[in-house]
Amino acid sequence: MLAELVNHEGNEVTIQFTVKLTGSMLDDEQALQRSLNEAGQIAMQPMLRQFDTNGEPVRVGDVKHTVRVRSPQTYETPYGPVQVERYTYQSSLGGRVYVPLENDGRMVLNSTPRYGQIVSGKYARFGADAICEDLLECNGRNISRNYAKKLSDFVGSIAQCYESEWEYDLPEFDEPVHSISLGLDGTCMLMHKDGWREAMCGSIAFYGNEGERLYTVYCSATPEYGKEKFKQKFAREIERVKEKFPDVLYIGLADGAKDNWTFLKQYTKRLLLDYYHAREYISKAASAIFGRDIKSRDAWIDNWSSGLKHKQGSANRFLKELEIQRANLDGKNFIERDEEVRQVITYYKNHKDKMSYSSYLKNNLPIGSGVTEAACKVLIKQRMCISGSRWKDEGASCVLALRALKLTKGRWQQFWGYVIRHGCTLL
Repeated sequence: MLAELVNHEGNEVTIQFTVKLTGSMLDDEQALQRSLNEAGQIAMQPMLRQFDTNGEPVRVGDVKHTVRVRSPQTYETPYGPVQVERYTYQSSLGGRVYVPLENDGRMVLNSTPRYGQIVSGKYARFGADAICEDLLECNGRNISRNYAKKLSDFVGSIAQCYESEWEYDLPEFDEPVHSISLGLDGTCMLMHKDGWREAMCGSIAFYGNEGERLYTVYCSATPEYGKEKFKQKFAREIERVKEKFPDVLYIGLADGAKDNWTFLKQYTKRLLLDYYHAREYISKAASAIFGRDIKSRDAWIDNWSSGLKHKQGSANRFLKELEIQRANLDGKNFIERDEEVRQVITYYKNHKDKMSYSSYLKNNLPIGSGVTEAACKVLIKQRMCISGSRWKDEGASCVLALRALKLTKGRWQQFWGYVIRHGCTLL
């Protein structure tokens, strides 16, 4: 089944191999995969050489470069390693070596862009060991775990390096955007030296006239004191969205953390406490008030939760109810129960101006920050909290950059479009 080059004329390459059927489907499929890889390796040689020069002087910027040496180099491709001879250049003043084949072919380290895309895309989803197993089983392609990580970290570094310059297009929606919710939240991940620290996650969710979510932009950052890096990154995303949708209603949706409101009020016309956080505090008060009387407790929770969601002014009525219930508390664990009810009263007093759930529902506007909380799980937890994982900041930030691109629909393709157009030299 060995593949062979039949003809190479101009920009056309013809490769041939024969398939021998053995009667074992699995064996035949595996043999076919090996032949396809052999054919790919053969085709990659002229594909790579097309980006080389004939040895003539070239200009890099305003500086003339001449050939330093022509030497073989092995490049990693989706089909296997391929060795070609290519020219390397240098200016008369010395300095950095320039390789036209690698620059014009948009090589990522010593990998072709397609292979870099495949490996880093997989690394965004799972660890290096799993990548090695997956590529071997699915593509018959061997890769070391160190190279998988090195290549993926490089791609992640490119994504971070140009995140303020490369602007990603939003999709063309089939219907008008009725509202846009902004949310941010944190979740913990295990760092190499600092233990469990809070990484940040942000979401920009687009909603239609009927309240259905149309699209979501994801943003994240590794743990940091003050969260300034994340806030700057998230602010850039928000400003780009506001440039395209300046007249849409922007809603800040979050839990009760004061720092969230401080950030969100800069970019939104309305602030809303996540309904499900508000409901959790109803349950907390109910447990303190009713104790083991499960039937009364559940009925009280359902009544006030429904009222908060569907009836205007329920937050104020609930506060009055809490004051009455607190005044009537007695019996076992009185001090602890009284303190829990007092905490719920304080929480509702602090956020009652952000609990207009009934009017939001009537206008088909979102009332929950589930998009952001789900993003914390999908963007951060699923990958960064794999059993046994401990992260250094540099590696973690590369993975999160890749995941944000992969999870925001359409961005992964746009990112690689930028790489092909502009190259991937780190600034």
